[in-house]
Amino acid sequence: MKQIPLIVLSLWASACAWGPGMHMDEDSFRERYAGKADAGDDAFEIVPIDASLLGRQQESRRQARTAPLKDPLAQVAVDYDYKVSSHDVLSVIVWDHPELTIPAGEFRSAEATGHPVAADGTMFYPHVGVLPVAGKTLREIRELLTRKLAGVIERPQLDVRVVGFRGQKIQVTGEVVAPGSLPITDVPLRVQDAISQARGFGPEADLRTVTLSRAGTTFNLDLQALYEQGDVSQNWLLTDGDIINVADRNRNKVFVMGEVRKPSSRLMVKGRMTLAEAIGDSEGFDPLTSNPGRVYVIRGNFNRPSIYKLDASSPDALLLAAQFQLQPHDVIFVSAHDLTRWNRIIQQIQPTVQLLWQAVDIGDRTIIIDNP
Repeated sequence: MKQIPLIVLSLWASACAWGPGMHMDEDSFRERYAGKADAGDDAFEIVPIDASLLGRQQESRRQARTAPLKDPLAQVAVDYDYKVSSHDVLSVIVWDHPELTIPAGEFRSAEATGHPVAADGTMFYPHVGVLPVAGKTLREIRELLTRKLAGVIERPQLDVRVVGFRGQKIQVTGEVVAPGSLPITDVPLRVQDAISQARGFGPEADLRTVTLSRAGTTFNLDLQALYEQGDVSQNWLLTDGDIINVADRNRNKVFVMGEVRKPSSRLMVKGRMTLAEAIGDSEGFDPLTSNPGRVYVIRGNFNRPSIYKLDASSPDALLLAAQFQLQPHDVIFVSAHDLTRWNRIIQQIQPTVQLLWQAVDIGDRTIIIDNP
């Protein structure tokens, strides 16, 4: 029985090693990744959040903004001229020859009375026969028909129009109000035009993450830069078979844990959130348990994490937090005060200690009774 107090004291002395809850052990972190970083790589260092770090962040964002994308169809947009495709419907008007022009009446649309282009790219026209028209512009088709009809009609004058754009389409999917197929017409169709025709972005749309899939290759476009900074390099010309997908913003979350009043995941607004905003949205530091001098931002994956540390023990340090930009999936951890951890350890072991002392007390009383 006399050994029980010694066991209790030893447990008490070693309590810090197995105390409850999470805590950031900087020395253990450095030992875990010692020798794994590449030369000149500080990915495994705990980087203090200070004015120099914020300056590097701003410079990195500035360089990213000055690197516009290159639209592979930029030259096509300059000299855009629609080319007829299979399944389109053409209307041919021959002046002074109504027998060759089927008029569209009140109950018949121009598309219903036009000349459809067959799957093989040909079109039939009276006195001419079957003509290959797919891949040709309207001007080329008009010149071709004029030459063919010259042997039947003296000095024919005609006009050719597309009254049904059915052959070339693009798809708009994801977080838009009305996802679906849109036709490629004689008016150049760009990404922003397609989203407008899909009735705009949905409430959960992430404007920074719009993907364009083309011929097995996926391109990432940032339409938020288009709207806010006028970066027209993000507004690509679309072509047949393109698929536009607008991602949802639920993936743009940061996670606030540790000694804050309301630990939670926070959704970034337009892909932007500062460290101060994340802590403020979590109702701030817990005034009784937190250690504002040890606020960590953990970024990246487990094998190659980057950790940033803010010493917010002085209120003016929150000015740094107000400028530190977070990234999706950042984990913010506010450490507990050393006294808080000790109090929690005491709370954990107190029932065990009481139980042991009660056992000692009962044993002592039994000895006294047996040996009066």
